[in-house]
Amino acid sequence: MQFPAQLKYHPEHLWVRDDADGKVTVGITDFAQDQLGQVVYIDLPEVGDDIAAGDEMGAVESAKSVSDLIAPVSGQVLAVNQDLLDDPSPLNNDPYGQGWIAQVQLADPAELDGLLSAEDYQAQVG
Repeated sequence: MQFPAQLKYHPEHLWVRDDADGKVTVGITDFAQDQLGQVVYIDLPEVGDDIAAGDEMGAVESAKSVSDLIAPVSGQVLAVNQDLLDDPSPLNNDPYGQGWIAQVQLADPAELDGLLSAEDYQAQVG
């Protein structure tokens, strides 16, 4: 399994892409979607929500289980991928592209430094 090198990773299996100007895009990793199996439903945060790193920001449900989405960073939700509410399949088919979950304005850009590199995340998941 390959993890894009330009992304940062949270130990709870979310990725973060730095979009510049203190904005990031967040999604679940290929490893996470593989472990979950076919995703059937996602509970997204609301635009305008303040999220805190390490707190729940939503949930994803598959035929196997329900898993909390743990915020990898703190900030305000600027946008969510509403398309996933009607069709969550991009979470499985394109987790690093069309399967993005939310865009966040960072409260503290230094939080990005505490996330894992692709190499470190690969080592964590084996």
